[in-house]
Amino acid sequence: MATTTIGSVLVPTLVSNVTTCYAFPHNFSNTLYSSPSLKHLSGSRKICLVQTRASSSEETSNSVDTNELFNDLKEKWDAVENKSTVVVYGGGAIVAVWLSSTLVGAVNSVPLLPKILELVGLGYTGWFVYRYLLFKSSRKELVTDIEDLKKKIAGTE
Repeated sequence: MATTTIGSVLVPTLVSNVTTCYAFPHNFSNTLYSSPSLKHLSGSRKICLVQTRASSSEETSNSVDTNELFNDLKEKWDAVENKSTVVVYGGGAIVAVWLSSTLVGAVNSVPLLPKILELVGLGYTGWFVYRYLLFKSSRKELVTDIEDLKKKIAGTE
């Protein structure tokens, strides 16, 4: 990715094996913010901003091999003993996401309720900062509470 400075405006461009030219008006700095986008023009007055050549080699490529990915997924799926349970949990997760999205959409459509919930969240955040983060002793208490919760979840307690 290259950036070119024109006046005090940075214009980023990413070009692969071509020369990209943009035609700018005379008063460029004032019209850049009024137009929604720069238009690619092939007129006679052009300013060539960047000419680059992008290339990649197989040795430095970070792309994912799809066959390797599918083979890995197939091996993991074959290793699962109770496939019906996995399918039921996956379907339940999809239904839960859809249901929660519907619920949030319904709550969001009620007038004033989203703003009230934002105020409640802001108030709770303020209380949490005051209660657990403001003083050193309460920060230590929060760390011990988190460590206890980790032990309960991991089953080591």
